[in-house]
Amino acid sequence: MATHLFTLDDLRRILLEAAGAEEGVDLDGDILDSAFQDLGYESLALLETGGHIEREYGISLDDDTLTDAVTPRALVDVVNARLAEVRAA
Repeated sequence: MATHLFTLDDLRRILLEAAGAEEGVDLDGDILDSAFQDLGYESLALLETGGHIEREYGISLDDDTLTDAVTPRALVDVVNARLAEVRAA
């Protein structure tokens, strides 16, 4: 299980591994507050991304959590909150 904070760079890497990137979308740009939908990531891509995060970081993310996190910032915050819960347990 990873013990460092989950960063936007981690999310970018996992998004590309899990679902690729839509043509014309620059994930290296300022995407922190962009809606996943605007970045070309629909619910299935986010579920796949969530699966990658769960396996790599040893946490559990339910489907509602993934669909409620509509921006990269929101997903990074949720993942870091779950990591903190696991460390505190």
